[in-house]
Amino acid sequence: MKRIIVAGIGPGSREDITPAVMTAVGEADVVVGYKYYFQFVEQYLKPGCECVDTGMKKERERAEQAFQIAEQGKTVVVISSGDAGIYGMAPLIYEMKQAHQSDVEIETLPGISAFQKAASLLGAPIGHDMCIISLSDLMTPWEMIERRIKAAATGDFVTAIYNPKSHGRYWQLYRLVELFLQERSADTPVGYVRQAGREEQTVHLTTLGAFDPEDIDMFTVILIGNSQSYISLTPNPSPNGEGGKMITPRGYYRADTPPTMISSPGQQIMMESFRTISSELKRDYPLDHKWALLHAIHTTADFDMEDILYTDEGAVEKLYNMVKEGKLKTIVTDVTMVTSGIRKGALQRLGIEAKCYLSDPRVANMALEEEITRTQAGIRLAVEEHPDALFAFGNAPTALMELCDLIRKGKAHPIGIIAAPVGFVHVKESKHMVKPFRNIPKIIIEGRKGGSNLAATLCNAILTFDDAAQLKPGRDL
Repeated sequence: MKRIIVAGIGPGSREDITPAVMTAVGEADVVVGYKYYFQFVEQYLKPGCECVDTGMKKERERAEQAFQIAEQGKTVVVISSGDAGIYGMAPLIYEMKQAHQSDVEIETLPGISAFQKAASLLGAPIGHDMCIISLSDLMTPWEMIERRIKAAATGDFVTAIYNPKSHGRYWQLYRLVELFLQERSADTPVGYVRQAGREEQTVHLTTLGAFDPEDIDMFTVILIGNSQSYISLTPNPSPNGEGGKMITPRGYYRADTPPTMISSPGQQIMMESFRTISSELKRDYPLDHKWALLHAIHTTADFDMEDILYTDEGAVEKLYNMVKEGKLKTIVTDVTMVTSGIRKGALQRLGIEAKCYLSDPRVANMALEEEITRTQAGIRLAVEEHPDALFAFGNAPTALMELCDLIRKGKAHPIGIIAAPVGFVHVKESKHMVKPFRNIPKIIIEGRKGGSNLAATLCNAILTFDDAAQLKPGRDL
C-alpha cells in the first residue's frame, strides 16, 4: 500500500509523543526526518525499519524522498517536531501530492505543538482566542508579517511567537514588541520557554514592558497575553516570574463567583481605557504616580495631565498605607460634587467617611459673621472636628488657602492634601501655598486646571492603589 503518514512527535520529549504516533512509527517501513529527531522515536521502530535523514533545511528534498519510497509500496512515516501541521511537513506533503497528481495515500497525525507545551509550563495563558505568528521572513515578506503582528495586537489575541530570532534576524522581535506596546499595556504578561520539553528547558514570566529580546534565541517560544491575562499572585512570583502562573480567563469562573469578584461591564471598559491611556503615555512613571495619572486622564481625556499632575514622591502609596493602617478615616471635601464622585463602594469597603460641610447650617452664619466664603467657613468647621483628615479640593481656591493658613497656625494637621481647585482667581497661588508643607503627602493639579471630578478621581486612586500593579481599576463601580 502506497502510504505516507505525517506525524508530529511533540516538542522534544518522549513523554509528549502521542500513542497514535508511537503506533505509526512502530509499523513504518521507513521513517523520514531530520536526524536530530530520530532519538525520540528509535525505541518504537520495528526491526529493519530504515531511517532516512535529509539534513536540516531540506524539507522539499525530504518530501520528494518520502514520495519516492512510498511509490515502492512501502509505508513511510515523515516525522516533524511539534504538530506536523503547524510550520511542519504536512502542508508540503499535501501540496506535493497535488502537484504530482500522486495516488499515494496521505494521513496526518497531530502532535503537541511547542506553544502548547510552553503554555502548560507557564500555567494557562491560552484560555481564550489566540493566534500564532512566525517571525521568520525566509518565505514570507516582512511587510506581511508586520501586518499580522499589528492585527494580533489590535485584535487582543493571545499571541504565540515562533522563530523569534536567529543569527541573522536580530531586530524583528524588537519591532514586534514596539508594535504590541502601541496597543497593549506595558503590564501585559509575557511568558517564554526555551527548549520546551527538553533537558535544557527554562521557563520565564515577565511583562511586555520589562521583556528583553536579548534573552531570546531560536529555541524559544514566546506567549504574549491579552488584555485579561494576568500573573497569579498565589504563590507569590519572584521578579523573574518563578512561582507564579500566567492565566488568561475564559469566563467559566463567573458562573459561581460572588458578584463582588466579577469584573462588571463598566469595570471591563475602564480597564481597557486605562490600558489604552497607559500605552499612550510619553514615558514611564513610578507606579503610584502613574496610578493617579491614569485616573486623572481617564476622567478628563486630557493628556496635559502628564505635565500638570504633581505628586510628592510616594504620596499615593503613603496615603493608601494610612488607609490600611486605619489612620485615614475621613475625607473632607470643599464642595459636595467632590464627595459625590468618591466611590461609595470603596468608602464602605474601607470604613471611610467622606464629608462636605458646605450644607452645614453653621456655615452660612460663619461666612456672614467672618466675611469669608462659605467654602472657607466649611473648612474651618471641618478642621475643628477632623484636623487630621485627607482634604480634597476640586473647586474653591479660597478653601485651600484657608486650610494652608490653619496649618501654619497649628490648628490643622491633615494626613494628606489633594489640591485641584479650578478657575482664574487665586487658583495658581493656592496651589503654590500648599507645596511648602513637605511632611504632608500632596497631589496637585498645577496651574488653572482642576475640578471636582479630578479631586474625586484622585481620591479613588488612593482608595484603590492595591489594584494598581495589575492595572485593574473600577473594582467598586
